[in-house]
Formats: sequence, C-alpha cells, structure tokens
Amino acid sequence: MSDRKIGLIGVGLMGHGIATNIVRHGHSLAVLEHAGNQPLDALKAAGVRTFGSARELAAEVDVLLLCVTGSPQVEAVLLGDGGVLQGLRRSAIVIDCSTAIPSSTERLAGVVAEAGGRFMDAAMTRTPKEAAEGRLNLLVGAETALFDECRPLLACFAENITHCGPVGSGHRMKLLHNYVSLGSVALIAEAAACAQRAGVAAEVFIDVLAKGGGGGTALERLRPFLLSQDPSGLRFSMANAFKDLGYYTTMARDSGGAHTIAEGVRQTLETAVEQGDPQAVLPQLVSWLAQHHKAV
Repeated sequence: MSDRKIGLIGVGLMGHGIATNIVRHGHSLAVLEHAGNQPLDALKAAGVRTFGSARELAAEVDVLLLCVTGSPQVEAVLLGDGGVLQGLRRSAIVIDCSTAIPSSTERLAGVVAEAGGRFMDAAMTRTPKEAAEGRLNLLVGAETALFDECRPLLACFAENITHCGPVGSGHRMKLLHNYVSLGSVALIAEAAACAQRAGVAAEVFIDVLAKGGGGGTALERLRPFLLSQDPSGLRFSMANAFKDLGYYTTMARDSGGAHTIAEGVRQTLETAVEQGDPQAVLPQLVSWLAQHHKAV
C-alpha cells in the first residue's frame, strides 16, 4: 500500500481523523471538495490534494475510501452523474467505511466488480475522538485476500480490525453493534428522564447503575450530560441514530429476525427527530424525553 495513491470522499467528523492519520503514515492522499467537509486547511498544508468531482478523484487514485452518511449517499457518490464509477480505474479498490444497508452494499460490490474494481466494507465504530487518534474499530466484509492486502492501510487509522466475513458482513455487524450501543443509550436516557420526573438525584442514579447491571460504556457516555448538561460524551446526532435504527430494523425484517425492542427505540428516535432538533446529540435525548412527557 505504501506506493499507492489513496482517495477519500467524506471528510466529516470521522473522515477528517481518518485523513489525518493516513497522511501521518506517509501516504499520498486526495479528497473530494464538499460542503459537508470539516476545514481542510491542515490537510492541504500537509500536501493533500482536492478534486471537485468524485469522477475526477476516482480517476487519480488506486484506493478510494468512502466515509459518507449512509446507503443513499454511497449509491449517489458511486452511481450518480460525475460519480466514482465514471472514473474508476481497473483493479482499483473501493473501501466503504459508511454505515449502510447490507443488501445495498452487496449490490454495489457487484457493480464495482463489473467495472473492473474491487469492493470491501469497513464499517467504523467509536467516535470522532478515536478517529483523530487513529484508534477506530473497523468491521470488515471482504474476501480474505483483499482484506490482507488492505489491512496495512486500515491500520493507519484503526486500533482493532475485525474480518467479519464476505462483502456485506462488516455492515451487518455494524448495524448489530449500533443497535446494541445506541439502544443501550436510549434505554438509560429514558430511565434518566423518569428519574428526573421522580426526583431521583442524578448522582444517585449514576452511582447505583454504575455499581450494578446498568454500568458500562452507555452510562459513561451519558454521565457528563446527566451531571452537568455536557453533551460531549457522545457526539452522535439524533438524526444519525434514527437512520441507523432504521437500517437495523430493515436488516432484521429482511432476515426474519425479531425486532420488537428495536422498533420501540426507532420510534422514540423518530419522534425526537420530528418534534425536536435532528442535529441534537444523543445525550440530549434525556432532556427531550423529560420535557416531552411532561407535556403529555
């Protein structure tokens, strides 16, 4: 991978950290100019090139990483006018780090293969903080040979890399992970809102959960908000959480899996997005739930 040209589409909160670490490890990097990018000044100063269209970018790189919002955006950037497939080099590798619907991932992998390229999903977990530190977790769906080929590049920005199986497996595991992770946060948020209504002190609520079965990552991410209204413990928007739960319930329905609890979480997030601020971060669900149910 050391002599290959790398491209990245989606320099948002996660993608900026990925880009920074790819450059830090000495790779040549080019990115797509887009209104949703984080500021590119530091990356440009480090020699990162920019392109105005996905087609132009794809024509210049050997490996192209996608770090966009979800399946509609992945499909648009690959298949749309001026998209990746119009410029993709033969034998180029497309690595989709987005959160996506597995059936869409499998279809796109076939389209890329027909164009002479290779495709793998490498879904991310953890937060922008770990992205900046080069310590993401990656869940990879790919043929073993392709996984082995790309692993050195992935290791530039990931601490834990799990080969989950063939194409689509990484995105399936990501949805399972996010359902458990976001569902746990939503469950504790609802309990915390109930605690507020019942007059239970936040310190007591946290202390008892932490010493028992309610302890763990979800509680720790909510702790700053519960104690001091600091939402920085989980910089993940309500809109993204709602999107991910929708993807999960779609996957569960497609496979005939149970999803009654997931549907309850999805409906809670849907109402919060429709009636509140879609870009509010997930810890703020506590306040929305408390206020919402006061009004009911």
